[in-house]
Amino acid sequence: MIKRKLSQFNFDLPEELLADRPAANRDESRLMIVDRKTGTFEHKMFKDIINYFVDGDVMIFNNTKVFPARMYGNKEKTGARIEVFLLRELSRDNLLWDVLVDPARKIRIGNKLYFGEDESLVAEVIDNTTSRGRTLRFLFDGSYEEFRAKLKELGETPLPKYINREPDAEDAERYQTIYAKHEGAVAAPTAGLHFSRELMKRLEIIGVNFAELTLHVGLGTFRPVEVEDLSKHKMDSEQVIIPQESVEIINKGIENKRRICAVGTTSIRSIESSVTTQNLMTPFNGWTNKFIYPPYDFKIANCMITNFHTPKSTLMMMTCAFGGYELMMEAYNKAVKEKYRFFTYGDAMLIL
Repeated sequence: MIKRKLSQFNFDLPEELLADRPAANRDESRLMIVDRKTGTFEHKMFKDIINYFVDGDVMIFNNTKVFPARMYGNKEKTGARIEVFLLRELSRDNLLWDVLVDPARKIRIGNKLYFGEDESLVAEVIDNTTSRGRTLRFLFDGSYEEFRAKLKELGETPLPKYINREPDAEDAERYQTIYAKHEGAVAAPTAGLHFSRELMKRLEIIGVNFAELTLHVGLGTFRPVEVEDLSKHKMDSEQVIIPQESVEIINKGIENKRRICAVGTTSIRSIESSVTTQNLMTPFNGWTNKFIYPPYDFKIANCMITNFHTPKSTLMMMTCAFGGYELMMEAYNKAVKEKYRFFTYGDAMLIL
């Protein structure tokens, strides 16, 4: 049966399995190994992943860096506290940003918002983009570098809403991959959070090749699907950069029939957005709104590392497309039974 309905991706997820803190050590979260050929499952620790790779295999990492996108301001006159979530910079010269505001009903075009205890940063609402979205123009005397430094000072780590606590110093470090380089994401590529420096070094020593790309994760990744017919769901566009150097590493791995492992759903979406007719990679610098759900013919990766996602999420649908619907539903049921931790700070799965 073709899996194209939202209701086919539902399962019971007890709330206590949603992880609100990371594992004590990055590479010591749990790891479920799912073998598509044999239909078998193994339960390991993440650092055991090294036993499944050999010299010449390729791992594809998303090196986007999360910026502190959540800010709190006060509305002029009323002083009402407004949460502002920075989504995307629209104009560097004019300091224009796409943002989400909460509560949205209180914010109108022309309103001013003041940020910081000294109210040293001011923004004016100049457009309504969606019911919750607005376009802000920041009013700031100083250089662009000083403006970005001010955003960083006033912003906080944009933990997902289900983590119902204030972010702390641990989050500032752990809600970021160790290889994060290019700032622009408002959510972490979570499969990469399990890699420690020691594990990366060990993988390098055995000859695993690393290919980096950048997909700046937007909130659209987590936007709920609200249509039963999946073909009618539209993904938000996200910026992707795949450099020539990474293309060469991946294509060499494909030609040598090695394991090509996509670390996370964002890596899969990126590489599947830039494939030649010969099913090889090609460099890319643009935007993707690719929505992957079963059935789907993957062209590049032959294995994948991913976290355990929430029911009916686009991330879970992509995992089912990659691993096979029945096998993945079985894996998810096992994960619930074995009390694996789900979502952002949760455990991981390696699909072979």
